[in-house]
Amino acid sequence: ISCALSPVPLQVDGLFIIGWMYLPPHDPHVDDPMRFKPLFRIHLMERKCATVECMYGHKGPHNGHIQIVKKDEFSTKCNQTDHHRMSGGRQEEFRTWLREEWGRTLEDIFHEHMQELILMKFIYTSQYDNCLTYRRIYLPPSSPDDLIKPGLFKGTYGSHGLEIVMLSFHGKKAKGTKITGDPNIPAGQQTVEIDLAHPLQLPDVENLRDFSELSRIVLEVQEQVRREEQEEEQRQEAGDRAPHAASQPVAKSPGGEGAGGEETAAGAEGMPQDKAPASQPFVLPMGVISRNKDYPRTCRICFYGTGLIAGHGFTSPERTPGVFVLFDDDRFGFIWLELKSFSLYSRIKVSFQNAEAPSREAFDEMLKNIQSLFS
Repeated sequence: ISCALSPVPLQVDGLFIIGWMYLPPHDPHVDDPMRFKPLFRIHLMERKCATVECMYGHKGPHNGHIQIVKKDEFSTKCNQTDHHRMSGGRQEEFRTWLREEWGRTLEDIFHEHMQELILMKFIYTSQYDNCLTYRRIYLPPSSPDDLIKPGLFKGTYGSHGLEIVMLSFHGKKAKGTKITGDPNIPAGQQTVEIDLAHPLQLPDVENLRDFSELSRIVLEVQEQVRREEQEEEQRQEAGDRAPHAASQPVAKSPGGEGAGGEETAAGAEGMPQDKAPASQPFVLPMGVISRNKDYPRTCRICFYGTGLIAGHGFTSPERTPGVFVLFDDDRFGFIWLELKSFSLYSRIKVSFQNAEAPSREAFDEMLKNIQSLFS
């Protein structure tokens, strides 16, 4: 079950049903375990009766309400929001939230832009007062051909802190969908997209330190992808005009020769795992900012990809080029070329029961629904 803030698994404990909020660890420690705290509790009584308690705040359980909206959707409402207030007012509430959610004090944060983003996030999350709507989310289905096992990952997002992303595979594409959002990119949006048909051949470590060299490689692949998409559109238009065109020879699909007739490292339709190097040295180029300095120094393979950026309030969203870096079965990274920033992702290893999608179609439909919900 998910809301705009965080995944909320339901757990039956004796005569209680408890909804827990699962939170990422403190920034930037992506490998640390998830944190969790109770949001609401349903006390099951005899004769099919039940009482609902809101668990939000620091004054203990108090009166709440739950309403079933429709299949796989319900909402919670706190009936005593005064229990969420503190004697020191909003300033004390903000400082307490900052200490619990970020593991630091206001005096620890010197960067003015980061202070602004953190304050925006506090205002955004606290305005709901535990009056929330929950909708079911499915874990992504897996296939033996997947690059790694799909699932939920904790990722660094600069001054926004850690966020939860769902990695799923869709043929020649892999998608990273935000389960939690921020003032720029809301939950449900596709934060990164990985083009598995275009692996990148990175230069040696010394040349990789040069950001301009990495930028040149990525932009060349971006242009190649643009040409291939344009050619595919032209072929489809030609096919629409000539119904019998399907019987004619067609150009080779990506994975054979590049647009110029020469084979390229990025033109292969995914590199077979038995031919891919077990590992290769990796280092971030000079000038690329990383919240986590302990990123792995070796990687398995890299792919061309795009990342979604936007202004506050999800204004002027655009997809920008980047590099997907696969480190191992449980960690990957993404270099945001335009932002000169690096995000490190680590797998969430919590076991969620009964979260499998009944079908691939049901999972794809869920992704569409949550994207439109928070747009």
